[in-house]
Amino acid sequence: MMPAAGLLSWLGAWLPAWPGLAWGGSLLDACLQGLVGSCAVAVLSSLLRLHLYLQCLTDPARQAAAAAAAVRGQWALLDPVHVGVVGALLAAVGSRVAALVVLEFSLRAVATLLALPKGAHSSQLFLLCQYSLGCGVSCSLSYLQEGAPRRTWNLLLSAGLAGLLTSYVWRLTHHVFTMYELHCKERYCGVCLFLLTNWHGIPRLLCNALKVTFLVADLTAVALINRDFLTTSEAIRFWTPLTICYTLLVIYMQEEQRQNPSQQMVYQTVFVRMGGLLILLMTVGRWTDILNVFISLMGEIWCLLRAGATLEICRRQDFSQRSSHLASPSRGPRNQHEDHLSKLSAAAAAVS
Repeated sequence: MMPAAGLLSWLGAWLPAWPGLAWGGSLLDACLQGLVGSCAVAVLSSLLRLHLYLQCLTDPARQAAAAAAAVRGQWALLDPVHVGVVGALLAAVGSRVAALVVLEFSLRAVATLLALPKGAHSSQLFLLCQYSLGCGVSCSLSYLQEGAPRRTWNLLLSAGLAGLLTSYVWRLTHHVFTMYELHCKERYCGVCLFLLTNWHGIPRLLCNALKVTFLVADLTAVALINRDFLTTSEAIRFWTPLTICYTLLVIYMQEEQRQNPSQQMVYQTVFVRMGGLLILLMTVGRWTDILNVFISLMGEIWCLLRAGATLEICRRQDFSQRSSHLASPSRGPRNQHEDHLSKLSAAAAAVS
């Protein structure tokens, strides 16, 4: 009986070529890498929705019952569909464009964090990095597993572990959305009681995980792009316009988003970034890269549309946080920590 990889290779000889993909065993590997990347995106978005929901419940000053309901109502049956669509897009996009997407977001994230007031944070970054996170995980797996003797089996194991983690996070989210308030009042569910006192540590956990993931992804992206150049002069001709173009583009987008912090501006930024990448690759890239840019554009738009209500809540929180920092610049981190502890105490008393 013909093995699965051999059957795919035999079929690949009769199928037309597809930019960024090779039929056969490489197609299976690309699909598994995309699946792992989409699971990472699903875990990130689910944990962020969970944090926002708990934040709305435990902070009476926000009076955000409608926002909590909007966040809670997003989990439904669209999550598996979201994982499948993102996984297919990550499998179709080429490693070269995926690497450029990762590097572009890293530059944008650093610029955003440097522009924030001292002590402030940006919740929107957790949602804006969704597709870039998937590209980073996919690129890292592609580079680290390159040449491995059991590459497909390793990727199958990675996909299985990622699927188990994603299903656990989905079950946790569903449990909290449906039973959290009741279990906190009755005080007999260990998971809900743990979240009652430790929910504020979720952003820190996500931030540390994203730092490690994008550090590995950036190193991988640079190695993948430099592999296509035979000489140092070719690499310089590629990296010089790329660095200048995206540095100026990030500065322009930061200024535009500061003047017009609307949800429409988020989508406009996606088109501007992908348009700049398209123009750059038309001059120094390949024709297959242009098709992959359009695939990346669809991936970015899909992730933003899926996170619509959550993104709007994060945008409002970031805007109010920035306004409060500008209104009270002398407010120190110690006072903010004391206010945070007082809010937690009031919330715990209200729940009990």
